[in-house]
Amino acid sequence: MRSLLQLRTSEEQSGEPRDRVTREVNLGSTPLKIRFHEPQIEMAHGAGGKASRRLIEGLFVPLLYGPSPEFLGDAAHVEIGGARLAVTTDAFVVKPLQFPGGSIGDLAINGTVNDLAVSGAQAEALVVTFVLEAGLPTGVLEAEVRAMASAAAVAGVRIVSGDTKVVEHGKADQMYITTTGLGRILPGLAIDTQAVRAGDKILVSGPIGDHGITILLARGELDLEADLRSDTRSVFPMVDALVKAAGEGVRWMRDPTRGGVATSLNELARDARLGVLLSEEKVPMRDAVRGACELLGLDPLHIANEGQFLAVIAPQFADAALEAVRSVHGGEKASFIGEVREQPEGAVLVTTLYGGSRIVDMLVGDPLPRIC
Repeated sequence: MRSLLQLRTSEEQSGEPRDRVTREVNLGSTPLKIRFHEPQIEMAHGAGGKASRRLIEGLFVPLLYGPSPEFLGDAAHVEIGGARLAVTTDAFVVKPLQFPGGSIGDLAINGTVNDLAVSGAQAEALVVTFVLEAGLPTGVLEAEVRAMASAAAVAGVRIVSGDTKVVEHGKADQMYITTTGLGRILPGLAIDTQAVRAGDKILVSGPIGDHGITILLARGELDLEADLRSDTRSVFPMVDALVKAAGEGVRWMRDPTRGGVATSLNELARDARLGVLLSEEKVPMRDAVRGACELLGLDPLHIANEGQFLAVIAPQFADAALEAVRSVHGGEKASFIGEVREQPEGAVLVTTLYGGSRIVDMLVGDPLPRIC
């Protein structure tokens, strides 16, 4: 489940009006407030932005996690028999199934490996579930299974179990895949929004927006052409190098998939109760991504990525962190794009190429549905 964040108890921090009517559900002796009041589920609830947050914090968390959940991020850390492990799960419904640079098969592997990586863990084992539509050509399925096997081999993770369901023709858009990952927690690393401090530096591992714009163009619905490929890949080699070089200086990490860089950093700012200041000119981005966003009226900071990660680094570790990520293949364009500030509290401020500034909020709506 994406973007489950540490909840705060006051109504002001939750973003709910003080006069908002809430429903209470009793589980045991503890009344839990349901704050999700929308009459039906819309596409925006799966986009990773504000609507997703309302659904997760307003319905899922109070019913499934109780009144005082611990930090809930890309992966959970659990202790079993004295051993601490990381576990995560994700579902993939990308359309089209194949696109330049990847497909639903390798995306399913890399997405789960990456959720573990940015939670400070190395993926060890995956469980895979296929939901297949009757009439799916066997060759299409075989191609995706091969893509999964190849991506798993590259990432160094084993696929240990799985399940298959088939639904009627026209009920699943060919194929959906769910993966659950189990990982070994890296020593000497504590990812926690409460550890973030003003003055910390914000690092991105490479150019943003490649995946989202590639998927958009691959659908053939727009009369646009660009030489772009999805950035789907495992980010663990870069994370591993970063941790070895600056382990105790790594405060927080996130892979900015649905909702993009802006949504991930807004979640950080709100949960840390600090501000984030970004420099637009320092954000690495390909010209094709920038051009497509300008033509379509999209903000590149809201576009999904599948092979990049964000990290907050203590300033005394900044040089070592940047050198470590850039030393790994694929991380050559890693950059510091901003820093954490005391103000504006709970918000992301971007200084523009023209000398002005603007507040960038979390993603609203769903301009690019079915991207992962």
